[in-house]
Amino acid sequence: MVKVLFVCLGNICRSPLAEAIFNQKVKESGLSNYFHSDSCGTSDYHIGELPDERTIQCAADKGIKINHRGRQINRVDIREFDYLIAMDAANKTNIERLIVSSNLNHDQVYLIREFQPNPSQMEVPDPYYGGMDAFEDVYDILDDAINYFLKFLKEEHKTYV
Repeated sequence: MVKVLFVCLGNICRSPLAEAIFNQKVKESGLSNYFHSDSCGTSDYHIGELPDERTIQCAADKGIKINHRGRQINRVDIREFDYLIAMDAANKTNIERLIVSSNLNHDQVYLIREFQPNPSQMEVPDPYYGGMDAFEDVYDILDDAINYFLKFLKEEHKTYV
């Protein structure tokens, strides 16, 4: 099974939404035996907390249920997950620093928007200080980027269903 970890700062907005979208698409595609995802944050701000209520609402409006509690990335994640997918450059850098400081190797660290052809920008903006429209924008970005990422994974791992 290919394991994907989506990472943002606090693990209450972007990354749990990415996890939920990814897992829903995997399930709908009949690929649950091939791919699985989880999410976490690089900070310890929201450990054990539910995602932001706007994240939960945004997903629910699209028919996606989020079942997640905030957690912080750790060395075990680096060993166990095949792909570490950051929402922005700062969190990608934090992941890479953890890899180095843990004396581990991991060559599958990406920004989620790297998989989109010609994205308008490389980062998924943090909607935390915005309104519901900011969460909807993040949903749209993640939904599109995850379609391309899932296509990449199916091709990379020769999974055709």
